[in-house]
Amino acid sequence: MRRCAGASVRLVAVLVDLLIMTLFFFPITRLVKGTWLMSAADHRWAAGWFVTDPLCIAFLIVMFVYFVLFEALAGATPGKLVSGVRVIGPDGGRPGLVRSLVRNLLRVVDGLPAFGILAAVLISTSEECARFGDRVAGTRVVRTRPIDAGDAR
Repeated sequence: MRRCAGASVRLVAVLVDLLIMTLFFFPITRLVKGTWLMSAADHRWAAGWFVTDPLCIAFLIVMFVYFVLFEALAGATPGKLVSGVRVIGPDGGRPGLVRSLVRNLLRVVDGLPAFGILAAVLISTSEECARFGDRVAGTRVVRTRPIDAGDAR
């Protein structure tokens, strides 16, 4: 039986993926906006929390597509590969495009109330370490490497 991937190893995977995206996004931001890191004043805001800056919207789309395609086609993003985890469907294989799409659309719910707290609670309290998006999509995140004795769930 495979060991499910707990919140800590999944956090490491996301941080690696965000680092990869940062290495891609920062130079583009420098070329387009003339700054390496945009402040709130550099964004175009429609009203309240809605960002309408085309560059920010493009980055959000790229991030979404990055997660959906890597998980659907390879079963893991580069961050997950480095962390020794992958996403599987009910049959134990790659989740496929629809399951990956559902799983990643529901990151919005898993991020509630803030900073992924709901996802962390659900992963930590579920026998299968499943966040809301995994439960709805029928996916699970499992370890691909042996677990060291000191590893947290």
